[in-house]
Amino acid sequence: MKKDAAAIFSLVILLAFMGYMIYDAFRAGPAVSNTTSKPGRDYVADWEVERTFSVTSGSLSSVAAGQDGNVFLGGGLHVSAMTKDLKELWTVETEESITALAVSGDTVFAASSELIYLISPSGKLIGEWGPYEADCLITSVSASPRHVVFADAGNKRIFVLNKGGEVVTMMGQGDERFVIPSPYFDVAVSGNLVFATNTGYRRIETWSIDGRKLSEFGEAGTASGAFCGCCNPVHFAIVPQGFITAEKGINRIKILDKEGKFIAFVSVNNDFNQSVPLDVASADGETIYGANSFDNKLYVFKRK
Repeated sequence: MKKDAAAIFSLVILLAFMGYMIYDAFRAGPAVSNTTSKPGRDYVADWEVERTFSVTSGSLSSVAAGQDGNVFLGGGLHVSAMTKDLKELWTVETEESITALAVSGDTVFAASSELIYLISPSGKLIGEWGPYEADCLITSVSASPRHVVFADAGNKRIFVLNKGGEVVTMMGQGDERFVIPSPYFDVAVSGNLVFATNTGYRRIETWSIDGRKLSEFGEAGTASGAFCGCCNPVHFAIVPQGFITAEKGINRIKILDKEGKFIAFVSVNNDFNQSVPLDVASADGETIYGANSFDNKLYVFKRK
């Protein structure tokens, strides 16, 4: 009975999240090329779509890339593992819809709105953490050898967990709060640093693992190095060059260096729906994956 109630609650949260995305998409109008969204600007991407993969069983919301080359896809009530050639290795079903994915070592961490599922390399559910807070809405999860972090857009906080699933730090309290106007809130952990979007301020912030804000970068605007519109960047991934970021409003993907300076566009003149950004992932900065929840396709980008 408790699981049934949890499933119903998860479905309500998911429907509310999808409803907002659909409303946002229709409010912005139909999908158009980015060239029409940036008058007087003729940006060119240095990357191109090498291939696409259509997800036909359920929806697609998230992607993660492993160091071994495997790719993980999540959405609906499932998580799938694929080879680098996009051949399916396994699919595991979950009781709640998946909103975010991360992989570290031999464990895949799959988040729903309020839970984190732990999955083995062979596709077996080996654990479940949470819920952590009332009104929780997990929109991003990241993992390192020592920590797992997740972003809760419902409570506008970042949670740092140890590998036992216990909370060791929370960020977003006191004077340094996150402004999250819409249900996009991304986070990544690397060593003893946590990187988080503060979308209302159009920036990415760097925090220590113990909860001290260290630095920030980002500004509002349509320039190549700026973040356009409201609530950006919505997704990002850490790569050797620095960061891959994804935006909505003007749907574009770009690479920034570690100080936040613009390097290159991965995708800018595209026909993606402007209000539905792609979740992004890359293990090496050479192959970039974009999960598009609007058309249920995985896009694989390579440098031209």
